[in-house]
Amino acid sequence: MTNKKQSIEKPALKKAHNKGGAREGAGRPAFVPTDPERKQVEALSGYGLPIEQIGALIRDGIHVETLRTHFSAELQSGKAKANAQVGKTLFSKVMAGDTTAAIWWSKTQMRWAETQKHELTGADGVPLEFTKIERVIVKNG
Repeated sequence: MTNKKQSIEKPALKKAHNKGGAREGAGRPAFVPTDPERKQVEALSGYGLPIEQIGALIRDGIHVETLRTHFSAELQSGKAKANAQVGKTLFSKVMAGDTTAAIWWSKTQMRWAETQKHELTGADGVPLEFTKIERVIVKNG
């Protein structure tokens, strides 16, 4: 009698192509975006919707990671196209003489800022003189 262990072969599990699960046909089919969904994601991104809300509006709702994986280009281009259009409209208003638009443009694009200078003086505009400076410590309780 020998002490050799017998090896038992396990049947190989077939993995279906583009499908989840270990058995043929098991799991959900892989997500494949359609052209209308791509256009919808791009538009919703441009409108400023949060990614969670965009995911909720695709099919019966998809996970944000699925959205990021399959629609990353549309998420970026949607926001970029919207920003470009808003920028074009603002620029047109500035060039047409819209004062409010020009002020906003100069503050955000040109980094101009309104500043206020405060000076403290004594009576009749005489400079303040300090003869004594004290520090007072107040203890609570």
